[in-house]
Amino acid sequence: MRLRLAEPPGFPDTHRVNEPHRTLTPSAASPELSAPVSRAAIMAVVVASLGYFVDIYDLILFSVVRVPSLKGLGATESEVLTLGASLISWQMFGMVVGGLAWGILGDKKGRLSVLFGSIILYSLANIANGLVATVEPGTAWGNLLATLGMSHGIDQYRALRFIAGIGLAGELGAGVTLVSELLGRHARGYGTTIVATFGICGGLMATFVAGKFDWRTAYFVGGGMGLALLVLRIGVVESGMFKTLRTTTVVRGSLLMLFWPPRRFLRYAAIVLVAVPIWFVVAIPVTFAPEFGKQMGFTETLSAPTAIAWTYTGLVLGDLASGLLSQFLRSRRRALLVFLLFTTATLASFFIAPRFEREAWSFYTVCAVMGLSIGYWAVFVTTVGELFGTNLRATATTSAPNLVRGFVPLLTWAWLALVGAGMSHVNAAAVVGFGTIVVAMAALASLPETYGRHLDFLEGHGRD
Repeated sequence: MRLRLAEPPGFPDTHRVNEPHRTLTPSAASPELSAPVSRAAIMAVVVASLGYFVDIYDLILFSVVRVPSLKGLGATESEVLTLGASLISWQMFGMVVGGLAWGILGDKKGRLSVLFGSIILYSLANIANGLVATVEPGTAWGNLLATLGMSHGIDQYRALRFIAGIGLAGELGAGVTLVSELLGRHARGYGTTIVATFGICGGLMATFVAGKFDWRTAYFVGGGMGLALLVLRIGVVESGMFKTLRTTTVVRGSLLMLFWPPRRFLRYAAIVLVAVPIWFVVAIPVTFAPEFGKQMGFTETLSAPTAIAWTYTGLVLGDLASGLLSQFLRSRRRALLVFLLFTTATLASFFIAPRFEREAWSFYTVCAVMGLSIGYWAVFVTTVGELFGTNLRATATTSAPNLVRGFVPLLTWAWLALVGAGMSHVNAAAVVGFGTIVVAMAALASLPETYGRHLDFLEGHGRD
């Protein structure tokens, strides 16, 4: 059995590899050529799902404990909004850096190296998050932190959210790449849907733990779950496609190849922009629910953890629905279009419906429906993996979700800039939110269909 490294139709910047064909055993060959789902593929789905669960738990935890943790470290009521936006931005910057670094490592050293390395880093960083505290100079530790400009607990918090962001960046992309390469072309959509859907439940876990325990304990729980997961990962095997790729002299994990030629970069930029509305909803209307509640005239103070819990309940159902819809329609593009239109409608309802009732239940109900509508993350990550060749797949699949998350600081800055210019929090958010929808629609129109595409192809170096 031979592994085909062919040029898929519609991808003019890929090429056939001038490497001699190598005879492969069925277990090492591309799963595209065999129907049964192997035990290795099932194990990869299980471990990637659990890993993404812990990833989302830690990713969302700061949004859940933002208010009590910052107040516990000495922030005033007026500082909670600005400091919260700052720390979220640093976490997202870390994810952009980590997305590129882990992605390159995944194509150069293997998908498993990223799965192990990323979880060790973010687990330790989150345990350290639970230990942050203001330290006065005078001891060796206090003098060191003072020298680094981190004697205050909030400064330590900011640095550790950046480090945690770097670690969190590797989990999803490596898992989806591994699952996609181990499953057949008509089954991988189900596999990635399971990973995304179960992983999103980590957000619900974060709201539950934070509601029952102190914010420091919540960080310890996240770090502990991550370290415990390392034991399970011992049974996961490397992708057969990557093993074959490693025997060639083809360049892999090249950041330059992701940005050149222009047509490949536009393909990458388009799929990133399609998913930006997802993180707009999570990062602004939901995370800053208390501030939006005041602007909308709610007499009851809204809870960010409750808003996040309802949103992530919708997200779980949305990811499952979008993944199954793409399999039913046999089209990633049409599934993405349906959910983008749904997101447009629910975003409009967020800015209109709660004002009529001005009761907390109406706000949380709209959050749940918005969560359902932005649940096309499963189709998004599947599409990224299908858009790029084996020698660039981990780089693209790992960096793209984190670049989407990296838009959060830009979106937050634009929102606050409009507020500073005289707009209300609500109207400013509406301008930014609907702007992301318009851009996402235009980007989707430029993408090719990827459903059922063979993944055993490579990205070339030729001119565009």
